[in-house]
Amino acid sequence: MVVLALRVQRCSCLRSRSAVFRSYSTKPSIPPLPPQQEWRTQFPINNTLRRERPVLSNPDTARLVAQSFLSTPASDSGGKIVIEAFPGPGALSRAMLELPSSKLKKLIILEEDKQYLNALKPLEEADSRVTILPLSGYYWDTYSQIEERGLLEGLQPQPWEGESPNLQFVAHINLNVKGEQLLAQFLRCIPEHSWLFQYGRVPMSLLLSDYVWQRLTAPPGDMKRCKLSVIGEAVAELQTIDRSKLEPYDQHFYPIPIAGQAGKSPAKRLGQPMHAFTAVPYAEQVIPKGGISKWDFVLRRLFVLKNTPLKNAVNSLAPGASSLLKDLRDPRLPTREQVKLSKSPKELTLADWALILRAYDNWPFKPEDIMITDAFMGDDV
Repeated sequence: MVVLALRVQRCSCLRSRSAVFRSYSTKPSIPPLPPQQEWRTQFPINNTLRRERPVLSNPDTARLVAQSFLSTPASDSGGKIVIEAFPGPGALSRAMLELPSSKLKKLIILEEDKQYLNALKPLEEADSRVTILPLSGYYWDTYSQIEERGLLEGLQPQPWEGESPNLQFVAHINLNVKGEQLLAQFLRCIPEHSWLFQYGRVPMSLLLSDYVWQRLTAPPGDMKRCKLSVIGEAVAELQTIDRSKLEPYDQHFYPIPIAGQAGKSPAKRLGQPMHAFTAVPYAEQVIPKGGISKWDFVLRRLFVLKNTPLKNAVNSLAPGASSLLKDLRDPRLPTREQVKLSKSPKELTLADWALILRAYDNWPFKPEDIMITDAFMGDDV
């Protein structure tokens, strides 16, 4: 890390001396990536990690995505600070740099793959808005280092109910368990106002596989409905890009799938359709600040029995939890505040879950030790 700090400091000095000679990428000064047909040679898929990282490769598609992601104007004329994680060689990075400084003030790129870093480094010399950190977007410490290095200096936290701050997060979500786990962690930070959301309702723009998208957006009653679906529905509005603009996969993304992929179901394999969207946190959150651990616990326990009627599944929360049923079906309450006990967890609406969590929170015998992480994630995410 000492070497990294010296390197970043040195780059900062170089940028300050050469800034007058550099131009933004509205001029043809950004080094282009090789043609898509040469990516196999330039960026060989010689390890599993790279194989599980679909990234944009088509420059025209990258421009469309960049313009959509950064379509919301900054709250002032200074443009946005964008933190981009898992960019690969940087097709989307280059497209964002084509935008004027009134839209993009600073681009902080997080990438640890050495081969991809070689394709990204020229951006730092070509455009003074770019800072590249050879760090992984998976680790919370990475984002602490961004703040410690002063890269967010001058960024003012905004009231949660007010405008979004001039900060945006952009990422390709990896096609593996860790990718879905990371998405779940990001979403859980929203009601807690933690991570980047300490600055306010920061938009989060993501590209991810159809498999994860279906789990994230599954409605009540759908077999794919899971904990991720409920949390996603509760915390943010999803503003999508037309999926047809990203199809077929081979024309827009890299790596290209090879025949005979084994070990994964077809839905989880490389080459499935991709989705691009921006998650904008709701001003009014269903999950109260400080309540995400309880939601996480209850959702996970009940989704283990996702097809079992609630009246039979509720005891999975803790011994004696069946006493909650009388509160969920109390005839003295308005119908809208009652939960139909014959519903299974996958059939419950967000309003149902809010009522279940209210009853659970008021239960004097609820478990005290409910800390659960996604370190080892099963199908109940």
